[in-house]
Amino acid sequence: MSNEKLLVVDDEEDILELLRFNLVREGYEVACAATGEQALQQINRNSFDLIILDLMLPGIDGLDVARRLKKNVKTQFMPIVMLTAKGEEADIVAGLELGADDYITKPFSPRVLIARLKAVIRRRAVTPEDVNQIIQIHDIVIDPGKRSVVIAEQPIDLTYTEFQVLYYLAGRPGWVSTRTQIVDAVRGSDYPVTDRSVDVQIVGLRKKMGDHGKLIETVRGVGYRFKESLQAALI
Repeated sequence: MSNEKLLVVDDEEDILELLRFNLVREGYEVACAATGEQALQQINRNSFDLIILDLMLPGIDGLDVARRLKKNVKTQFMPIVMLTAKGEEADIVAGLELGADDYITKPFSPRVLIARLKAVIRRRAVTPEDVNQIIQIHDIVIDPGKRSVVIAEQPIDLTYTEFQVLYYLAGRPGWVSTRTQIVDAVRGSDYPVTDRSVDVQIVGLRKKMGDHGKLIETVRGVGYRFKESLQAALI
């Protein structure tokens, strides 16, 4: 049983009750809000482990709620799962670029939604908070202190930007990252990183990583993610 505290934000009462019922049954502590204003008020008074956020809300919409949370140092790392009827590619990209950890479209399966919530919480728990933390995933070891990458006990030589891109993606296995998010993550180096140059960096990374390059998956129309399963990637 889980003990995380979740906030569900949706202006449809039926959906609120459906989510509350299924989440409580899974062991989560659940609070609900029907507007963006109510959501922000509850977040100011309480701490939550994750927020399930509809986009089409009366008053302050879901994107604005997410934007405010990401600008606040107290809530910028709160996981956000967007649950909405807005399923166009542009909507998904906008949500992810604002910092959403996942984007689920209505209608939805409660079982699938809960599985994806658990995945977000699990991934968030293993995401390195310390920028100098060594990442060990599959048979890859990434050491930011030494700026070294070893795959299957063999070192590989990466450029500064290739290293930054790999470290960012591998530190968030399973998460979809837009090109803009990747640019923001590696910004600050001497290399002028742009949306288009991210694709060039990925091509270079995959080539140098050999078969393991298949772990970096292209999500069409959105960006990239680092696969959680090595076996699936190498098939």
